Amino acid sequence: MTSVQDLIRKKRDGETLANEEIKTFIDAVTNKTIQDCQTGAMLMAIWQKGMVPEEVETLTREMMSSGEVMSWPKEWAGLVVDKHSTGGVGDKVSLVLAPALAACGCKVPMISGRGLAHTGGTLDKLESIPGFNIHQSAAQILEILGSVGCCIVGQTESLVPADRVLYDLRDATSTVNSLPLITASIVSKKGAESLSALVLDVKFGRAALYKDLDSARELAQSLVHAGNLLGMRTAAALSCMDAVIGRYVGNSLEVMESLETLKGRGPEDLMELVTTLGGLLLQMTGSVSDLSEGRRKISDAVIGGAALSKFQAMMEAQGVANETARSLCSAHSDYYSVLRKAEHQMELKMPTDGEVLDVDGLALAEVLHKLGAGRSKVGEPVNHSVGAELLVSLGQRVSKGASWLRLHFETPRPTADQIDRLQGALTVGSNTHTHTHTLVRELLPPQ
Repeated sequence: MTSVQDLIRKKRDGETLANEEIKTFIDAVTNKTIQDCQTGAMLMAIWQKGMVPEEVETLTREMMSSGEVMSWPKEWAGLVVDKHSTGGVGDKVSLVLAPALAACGCKVPMISGRGLAHTGGTLDKLESIPGFNIHQSAAQILEILGSVGCCIVGQTESLVPADRVLYDLRDATSTVNSLPLITASIVSKKGAESLSALVLDVKFGRAALYKDLDSARELAQSLVHAGNLLGMRTAAALSCMDAVIGRYVGNSLEVMESLETLKGRGPEDLMELVTTLGGLLLQMTGSVSDLSEGRRKISDAVIGGAALSKFQAMMEAQGVANETARSLCSAHSDYYSVLRKAEHQMELKMPTDGEVLDVDGLALAEVLHKLGAGRSKVGEPVNHSVGAELLVSLGQRVSKGASWLRLHFETPRPTADQIDRLQGALTVGSNTHTHTHTLVRELLPPQ
């Protein structure tokens, strides 16, 4: 039996670990028979020396098998789907996509995370809805999928326990940005959902983990390869994340924009992501013949109201009072009668006449994070009411003195430096080229 020290030494020296050796490491992590310092040393060795594709496949498979793997009724074969995003500013795609897919006949067991970066994650957004319970057992997930077709929940204790240990230690050891470790973490969790098809939204740009298209493509290829090897049809979209998705950033504000989208009044960029990612999934399940038909079917589910009905049913199935869910989904809802409104609002003004050429999404998100919309440590609370509304669109001509951003805040108040930083996020000028602001730049089909 190889000792853990021998495995660390082997990887440190750039050698390839055998399948049995990777299994030994993951078993030790899961059963807590390894010291944190040894796990950290192995993570650093993997970060420095990398892994060949066969090692990544085995690491992913062993992490997936470290806990419960979900199973579904036979009649759902080919219909169980999910999506994963590498994270962005104003990324509320899941809230619209999950019910749209359910309306198209799919089963969507969306297991999501909390935000650790600038603003809240999908679970934080949903928890701004009074009563919404993201904690559901495997039996409850099965029941909700049977009756509604979609649920959005947190990771259960029994699902991929090895990832929970490695995830925290990656943060503590500065090994978060390792391609093999990112791939294994994301794909093992999706593999444990026993999916028929998975679509990945891999973002690049100023406000993304990867700043350039080439490095994002490398991650997307690694994820698609690992997913397909686990038996899930896996595809990816590479999308630009420089500005903001939609016009609202912050937890309860993004719930409002998602509901507006489900009522057929959504922004074009958000709908582009929803229809592209959803269309890819419908194509992979075989329910449509090509991507354009898939996009159309998802768009019809959103604009026609079928997805809104599914979202209402999902809210009720996950603990929201019927009256609350009905109020949020009504045609002319007073959202603030249900969702918390920040105590203070402040509008920032255009410094000059001109066309809105750019809004720096990262600068916006980092200020909102400091104002309480996000968290710096696992377990910290977020203030669901803190956020910002963009009052202008890219390409729009606006006059000096007009409002371009509405800031929602409580305690702390924004400092003068933070207001300067927000004003600095706006680029105004004159643009001689007319160009469309599409986000999706490339698609990676399943292999």
